[in-house]
Amino acid sequence: MLEVPRSRPLACEAMSEAELVARARRRERGAFRVIMQRHNQGLFRVARSIVADEAEAEDILQESYVRAFAALDGFRGASSLLTWLTRIVINEARGRLRRRRRATVELDQVETAQAAGAAVVAFPGGQAMDDPEAAMARAQIRLLIERAIDALPEPFRLVFILREVQECSVEETAELTGIRPETVKTRLHRARRLLRLALNETLASTMHETFPFLGRCCERITAAVLDRLAPLQGWEPGPG
Repeated sequence: MLEVPRSRPLACEAMSEAELVARARRRERGAFRVIMQRHNQGLFRVARSIVADEAEAEDILQESYVRAFAALDGFRGASSLLTWLTRIVINEARGRLRRRRRATVELDQVETAQAAGAAVVAFPGGQAMDDPEAAMARAQIRLLIERAIDALPEPFRLVFILREVQECSVEETAELTGIRPETVKTRLHRARRLLRLALNETLASTMHETFPFLGRCCERITAAVLDRLAPLQGWEPGPG
């Protein structure tokens, strides 16, 4: 009699969000990895839009994942997993920004400087792309865009990243930032106006390539978080 082959288990990469969360709650390493790989770039952009520093944004992302996964049993699914993770990243990034400001100058002095057009920490050249020849053609354009975005005051910068780069709706942006939809529209309008002073409209086609977080960067963050989780979850060290 012919033996009917058993179906192979569904790979985590093909799972729905609910299935991934369920497996992550069972402490399956592969589920944690896929969750991070799905959301690394978007969450990195959000963190960086607040602190305007690439290295600190990566650190914020790691810390936010560790906190989120520790509290995963409290995720009820009232919003999407991405929305829940984004709120954690925003809170972590803004907390660091407040601590940074207290350690340097008073908050009102920073806001006054930003409102007057002072540039914040500049993006130091962008990430390397997988195809060097393709990246070369747009590297300078992307760098101009990133520096112009960095020069926006933080409240405008965050709204701009969420709306224009992450393509969140007005309502989603309002929910994530805790402001009214009308305020989202006002801040986005002012951000666009400030950017138009420095950029030509022909650069708009490159907007979705800003602040990439792919390839080795994505893997580095994912591996670092899994290493931090391993002793807490009782996993064997190493890739999984």
